[in-house]
Amino acid sequence: MQRPGKPLRGQQDEAAKLEELEYGEGEWFMTSLREANVTLIDCDHRTPPAAGTGYPYVAIPQLLAGRVILDGVRRISKEHYLKWTRKAKPRADDVVLSRRCNPGETAVAPSNLEYALGQNLVLLRADGTRIYPAFLRWLVRGPEWWRQISKFINAGAVFDSLKCGDIPNFELRIPPLPEQRAIAHVLGTLDDKIELNRRMSETLETMARALFKSWFVDFDPVRAKCRGEPACSPQFGQVPQSGQAHRPAPTKWPQHILDLFPDRLVDSELGEIPEGWEVEGLDRIAQFLNGLALQKYPPTDNRSLPAIKIAQLRAGNTSGADQASVDLDPNYIVEDGDILFSWSGSLECEFWAGGRGALNQHLFKVTSATYPHWLCYLGIHAHLDDFRHIAAGKATTMGHIQRHHLSNAKLAVPPKPLLRIMDNQLNPIIDSLWRRKLESHTLAALRDTLLPKLISGELRVKDAEKFIERTI
Repeated sequence: MQRPGKPLRGQQDEAAKLEELEYGEGEWFMTSLREANVTLIDCDHRTPPAAGTGYPYVAIPQLLAGRVILDGVRRISKEHYLKWTRKAKPRADDVVLSRRCNPGETAVAPSNLEYALGQNLVLLRADGTRIYPAFLRWLVRGPEWWRQISKFINAGAVFDSLKCGDIPNFELRIPPLPEQRAIAHVLGTLDDKIELNRRMSETLETMARALFKSWFVDFDPVRAKCRGEPACSPQFGQVPQSGQAHRPAPTKWPQHILDLFPDRLVDSELGEIPEGWEVEGLDRIAQFLNGLALQKYPPTDNRSLPAIKIAQLRAGNTSGADQASVDLDPNYIVEDGDILFSWSGSLECEFWAGGRGALNQHLFKVTSATYPHWLCYLGIHAHLDDFRHIAAGKATTMGHIQRHHLSNAKLAVPPKPLLRIMDNQLNPIIDSLWRRKLESHTLAALRDTLLPKLISGELRVKDAEKFIERTI
């Protein structure tokens, strides 16, 4: 449908009514992004120098699951931020689009985030006259969007890419504005809950790591006891509830627990550790099962499992994953709650919450029949920076660690009675952390199921709302 031309003065009221009918309350229509008044704003085709602190310089790796996530982001100075945002200064509801490496992937950033745009990224900005700005993020994640990507993609020797001149010509089916607002509200509500869970998971992880460092690295309760001071810890078993994002107030250790801590530090290969504690390598604390070369185990019938590789671990889901046979040794089946550790490439350690799958090579599944799962998880994280440094030093191959690095990564482990006390406090935090991830996976699957049906008109908003009420 073509946009009506500029009316003569006497026709303005009639034209305004026609435009409202066509774009406000009328039927769904096909139009290009250009005709829908969506502007493409290109990035600055240079890379600013990094700074220790400052403004985030968002690059392709920060585009994860439809959001700009600042993990590992490059920081730049205020001077360079101002230079790099003269041409492309992001606003609320702008969509960040990748043109290269993963062309077509999009994300939005928090509305109050000040950031600069990295190379091979562009902004898409709706002016609100044809496309509701908060709806644009969903429009560019539907099936029609990906059909346009396939139509305009430019195959390269190394990377496929999109041309800035082609993107405004993408033609998409657009619902009327009231429907756009309703769809944005429904999908945005689910996405906001996912984002809240992500922030809460970060808070819980920060709590858990702080406690672990205090107990297993700095030995604060033992050192306090040596000095004759009260040893403090957060309230036992207290985990932030939904909507909370703070640590519980410190409280004094109960005497029967304080009695389990020694009042002396002794020499060890780690340096001073609490008396009666043992030094163990990570490979003695947990078992590290390396995954299979799953291309050798293709599906043999209509049954299959998604292959969980490093990309799936980073994304937290199996969207687009290769498929593998279900007839694998059960040890190589990944379930929700399993600890996965990528020892090659991007070294990450996460609780998996993306559904049942098959363990691919370059990933460890970490288990222990002796120690609690939080000790394995937090113990790996205590050494993760060192592991990444080791991997980065392998300039001639893809960065990785070897099993002897797990042996050399040591922890001081307390006697079992004290470990059980620590488990009473850390286990609820870690359990809440991965359950929030699991809930987010369920919500994301629901959102991704509803999205194409809503933006195509196959499912109306009122029906989607009823479905959500029954599901969550």
